[in-house]
Amino acid sequence: MGNATTISLRVSRRFEATAERVFDAWLDPALACQFLFATPTGRMVRVEIDARVGGSFCIVERRGDVDAEHFGTYVVIDRPRRLVFTFATEKGAAGDRVSIDIITRGAGCELTLTHETKPEWQEPATRGWTMILDGLARSLGEPPS
Repeated sequence: MGNATTISLRVSRRFEATAERVFDAWLDPALACQFLFATPTGRMVRVEIDARVGGSFCIVERRGDVDAEHFGTYVVIDRPRRLVFTFATEKGAAGDRVSIDIITRGAGCELTLTHETKPEWQEPATRGWTMILDGLARSLGEPPS
């Protein structure tokens, strides 16, 4: 992506947890199922993570009688600083590019997520990633922001 038909949206959040804990949560199925593409009324039915460059993920949440499927491939895994993956809602699609950059701030850290996507997805994707980062904080035992 990165051409005239895409935008880069950014969402940032501070965490009390260390950069390592925040980074590892993205690649740990037991933690990822609590926040990654999880909604308040949905039920996780599948979380598969092959945490290596070139490895992929498949996360499926049942929302009513519909399965919301999320697919991607890991492009960069640089613990605990940077995670880059593709993201699509259709199996086999090229997908968007999502980059997660984590900087240590005192005892905690700050995460900045950048999603390269179509302009029409800016608002829903920003809301979705904000909800996901709030869920990540909850899964790490942190208070709401």
